[in-house]
Amino acid sequence: MTNKIIADRRLNNLLIASSKFLRPEQVVQKLGALQAQDYMQVMWAIGLRTPSASLTDIERAIADRKIVLTWTLRGTIHCVPSEDVKWMLQLAGSRVVGQAKSRLAQLGLDTRTLEHCREIIYDALTGGRQVDRSDLLQLLEDASISTASQRGYHILWHCAYHGLICFGPVNGKQQTFVLLDEWVPHSRDLSFEQSLAELALRYFKAHGPATINDFAWWAGITLTDARRGLETVKGELFSEQIEGREYWMTTVSVAQSSDDFGVYLLPGFDEFILGYKDRSAVLKPETAPRIVPGNNGVFMPTLVVDGQVIGIWKRTFKKKGLEFVISPFEQLGDNEERVLRAAERYATFIGLPLLKIDFADRA
Repeated sequence: MTNKIIADRRLNNLLIASSKFLRPEQVVQKLGALQAQDYMQVMWAIGLRTPSASLTDIERAIADRKIVLTWTLRGTIHCVPSEDVKWMLQLAGSRVVGQAKSRLAQLGLDTRTLEHCREIIYDALTGGRQVDRSDLLQLLEDASISTASQRGYHILWHCAYHGLICFGPVNGKQQTFVLLDEWVPHSRDLSFEQSLAELALRYFKAHGPATINDFAWWAGITLTDARRGLETVKGELFSEQIEGREYWMTTVSVAQSSDDFGVYLLPGFDEFILGYKDRSAVLKPETAPRIVPGNNGVFMPTLVVDGQVIGIWKRTFKKKGLEFVISPFEQLGDNEERVLRAAERYATFIGLPLLKIDFADRA
């Protein structure tokens, strides 16, 4: 199995090359979790995989409580199925919070202070209220609890991992917070072992071919726990040895035809890249730094052609529509027309006309 075959199978299993799912919540259910620290990027991550859905449709699925945004895997915000959010929190929470103890101590956020914060936030949200982030932080400030120097972020983060809050629907351009138990009153109740198995099966079905190290990294769990989860569901998967490493995947892993002709404008933080510890099958080591400029953890939107990351892109909102700048790492040749079609698809998803597309920094 070459890198090309690995990439093609991942494009298919991750619903990029061909998506038979028609609703946003079905995409999220299939993938298990999508990193969502950038709101508009994760909206496109879902929209790319849901050809019939617009941005409004995805936001409606969030408002209808079919999809939940909150801090879950790896200590960062993810978009997850509402019925799975609580067991995912239970699986990830204690480990993530434990790893953050020293940072919380540096910020002066001791147990007593955090308990007080939770009381204030609970009182502000109880009864089904939806409150913007800035208003919640102001309530803490009014109670003489400083939210400066990232304290506010870590307070909300800690509340989320204690199962108190999650993100609610958008209010204008601002995300709101709600009480998790009120927003998602009914959810699946899984044991720790069942959670490991469920997450492993979901991961390898959507992300395969992938290794156990990929899974452990993606889930933010120990390699031991990752192996425990995989062991339970091995009967529903199959594996192949590639250059001395074992890759796991679902048996339904044959690449299908696509109307996109192998050219995709993927969002930043997309699972095609973020879903793996080892990204060498789709991303050359010499170009990898250009995807995360400054090595600051912020992944740029990428241009993928025939399963390989060969550039980055940026869109700018103007009064009358969208403008794109495509920065390829190599010559595009005949692919420029296909890139234009991919940009038009994004513009349709947003609901704005495509005004201009420039190709900058040509190789």
